[in-house]
Amino acid sequence: MTLPVLLADAGRLIGVVLLGLQVWLLFVLLARLAPGYSRRPPIAPRRTPRTDTTVTVMVTTLNEVNRVGPCLDGLMQQEAPLLEVLVVDSRSTDGTRELVEAAARKDPRIRLVTDDPLPPGWVGKVWALESGLREAKGDWVLGIDADTVPAPGLVGAVIDAVEQDRYDVASFSPQFRDQTAAERFVQPAMLTTLVYRCGAAGATQPPPDRVLANGQCFIARRDLLLANGGYSCARTSWCDDVTLARHLAANGARVGFLDGSQIIQVRSYASLGEMWREWGRSFDLKDATPMWRRWLDVALVWAVQGLPLPTLLVLGALLATGTIALTNAPHAMLWRALLLVNGSALFIRLFMLWALRGSYAERGISFWCSWLADLAAAWRLTLSTARRPKAWRGRSFESLPA
Repeated sequence: MTLPVLLADAGRLIGVVLLGLQVWLLFVLLARLAPGYSRRPPIAPRRTPRTDTTVTVMVTTLNEVNRVGPCLDGLMQQEAPLLEVLVVDSRSTDGTRELVEAAARKDPRIRLVTDDPLPPGWVGKVWALESGLREAKGDWVLGIDADTVPAPGLVGAVIDAVEQDRYDVASFSPQFRDQTAAERFVQPAMLTTLVYRCGAAGATQPPPDRVLANGQCFIARRDLLLANGGYSCARTSWCDDVTLARHLAANGARVGFLDGSQIIQVRSYASLGEMWREWGRSFDLKDATPMWRRWLDVALVWAVQGLPLPTLLVLGALLATGTIALTNAPHAMLWRALLLVNGSALFIRLFMLWALRGSYAERGISFWCSWLADLAAAWRLTLSTARRPKAWRGRSFESLPA
């Protein structure tokens, strides 16, 4: 048997295996995306006060002087039901504490809290949240990240949202802003992998093991958190928001994930490299998802997001050179099926650009061409799944379990 014949047989075998995998996973993807067509629209800010409940906002900080100012400015514009803002600081040395103290002199609802030294077996942010929970007095506890910009009316809006749908816990996806062109090219492709794996914000509530959450804006009933051990279930987790949400959902809480693009913005990382490293360190959701499912999700992302464009390019080149044909030729049905399945996957991917456009304050050509970065996003997800981080914000966590 000649080498060209062997190569042709190998190519057909690869095509059959790829087709079978893609058909199966494309149906899985469609089932996950289907609830998104009737999903709840973005939450709108509430401009009038509410006095029937109270909310404690917790902001964790560690050397955030260059980012926390706009967050505090946004929180100072909030009306009732905001009761207090606890800034839980882990002994910052860059001027963060002085900035918070200056804000507290302007708004007495702001209070600087210093967490106790980090105990063994805890991730720093989760320990800060646990420390803040012990100080909180509100009926609800709302975690806000230091790099976010809350819109006026955010606090009232999240209370309206959880009460409307009877949620005990809810988090809200943000709108990304101030991204570089390079970030707008790569990060939307990475975000698409999350939607492909967990579904869209505002869609029908998934089972507990598929719940998605965003710790940048995460609200829960204080008594529910205390009854379920506070944040301790996520003490070693690099995706503490999802770990906590899934833990509470598994214990009977009603948990929502809603579109908050009109109530909170997130300022981007300083560079593509920082975004690639820090945003990608935990987006595989390793601490909230069994290993077998994480790798199945990797297979899904490769099959229906990363590979369709390269597959179509390869098939196009083979057709152009006459190596394969779509009619009156052996295996023509295989090539037609591959074109159909990969073309369908690419169409869905292009539609996702339109569906996600509201999540970006600035878009431009980089955003609209971000589907060309799908291979990079699939590779980053693979790296994140295969590796476990050991450091975050200058702290080493070598002692955490693998």
